[in-house]
Amino acid sequence: MRVVFAGTPDFAVPCLEACRAAGAEVVAVYTQPDRPAGRGRKLAASPVKTAALAAGIPVEQPESFKAESDRDRLASYAPDLMVVVAYGLILPRKVLAIPRLGCWNVHASLLPRWRGAAPIQRAILAGDEVSGVDLMQMEAGLDTGPVLVERRTAIEANDTGGTLHDRLSALGADALAEGLRRTMAGETLTPRIQAEGGVEYAHKLDKAEARLDFQLAAIALERKVRAFNPWPVAEADVAGERLRIWSARALDGVSSSAEPGQVIAATREGIDIACAEGVLRLTSIQRPGGRPIGAADYLNARPELKQAVS
Repeated sequence: MRVVFAGTPDFAVPCLEACRAAGAEVVAVYTQPDRPAGRGRKLAASPVKTAALAAGIPVEQPESFKAESDRDRLASYAPDLMVVVAYGLILPRKVLAIPRLGCWNVHASLLPRWRGAAPIQRAILAGDEVSGVDLMQMEAGLDTGPVLVERRTAIEANDTGGTLHDRLSALGADALAEGLRRTMAGETLTPRIQAEGGVEYAHKLDKAEARLDFQLAAIALERKVRAFNPWPVAEADVAGERLRIWSARALDGVSSSAEPGQVIAATREGIDIACAEGVLRLTSIQRPGGRPIGAADYLNARPELKQAVS
């Protein structure tokens, strides 16, 4: 089977490797154009491009498929199938029609819940107990196609955006490998049409969302801290200082009559802050220009905070 693979970030790399391991011939890799990155803002290749070049696979980086020449270039690879994983471009109908078997997409949610750009973080923010990965036959609509293979996983109480990302990336590769093996063995996969109800859209993350508002419930803020680790990382004003919050937890059964945002306790275990509902304990924080540290180290640098609430 001749496969064209389209993907960009780290999440997609295991799926590229799964295509090759399943015995498919990956004839080309499509990925986003090199973008400025790092403090020097030098152009950097995507993780998928790096993996493709290491494997000796031709790489294509069109800005879009609006030009007929870009679609002709894709068609010249004569793909049986195009596999799309976090590519970053919406494929027009003319592109979807090029491969003999159409296009498959590996999507990090249990569709139709969390269609769109940020399904992993949105699932944590919403307090979902289960997530997963769907291998989907692509249609013109956004993540609307029928599901071919599905994998599920529980969202654990300590999962972050990063840990769930890594687990779903591996599950996505597993689901894709199954779909490829079965198809290459001559089986026709049975599609499951998505339900009409339960549709949620996972809008792209915005850095402004990372600000913690202590007028909200502590459990909602805990989920935000977890969801936005490792990006964009939650931020909060704590006793007059802007901090990045890497880990925090809502204290079970603890409440406070203090004003939301007020530090009510500061110990080696964490810095407890009153919320509109409940108390949030900050356990790993980062000062401006510093690195993430535990509450004990932070209080060593700010002993007045410990004294103020003693």
